Amino acid sequence: MDYQSIIDKYYPADDDLRRLLVLHSRQVADRCLLIVKKHPELPVDVQFLEEAAMLHDIGIRWCHAPSIFCEGTEPYIKHGPIGADILRGEGYPRHARVAERHTGTGLPGLEPETLEEQIVCYADKFYSKSRPDRVLTVAQAAESLEKFGHEGVMTFLGWAERFE
Repeated sequence: MDYQSIIDKYYPADDDLRRLLVLHSRQVADRCLLIVKKHPELPVDVQFLEEAAMLHDIGIRWCHAPSIFCEGTEPYIKHGPIGADILRGEGYPRHARVAERHTGTGLPGLEPETLEEQIVCYADKFYSKSRPDRVLTVAQAAESLEKFGHEGVMTFLGWAERFE
């Protein structure tokens, strides 16, 4: 799979939104790859992991978040399911699951299940598209998850123990 061709298809213009999407996705993908390098014992499909990390936010264009150049009409919380629909339509159901399960530590009924889903979800929490120059610590990322409930924080901290 060539993730770049999917990005090109849905983000053809070289604009601020595309640049932010690619920067953020690369940050997440690089952290995912660092995790598997540090933990060779993890049975991970590394190529799939990188592809999924690069495509996890493909649905942001259709959401309304002007501070990060998204001029769509849907609430931002829907970017995962929108991305999943796109990726399923392109014939990539595994990648679609990552897109729909990466918000917070998963939405009710859409919690990350596979190791790759968990790693992308975990890595994503360290980078904000609204502050792409900043990398959160584990403690800061955990604190940012409080808005999703304490259970999500505990899930994240469990991943931190496993992946750091």
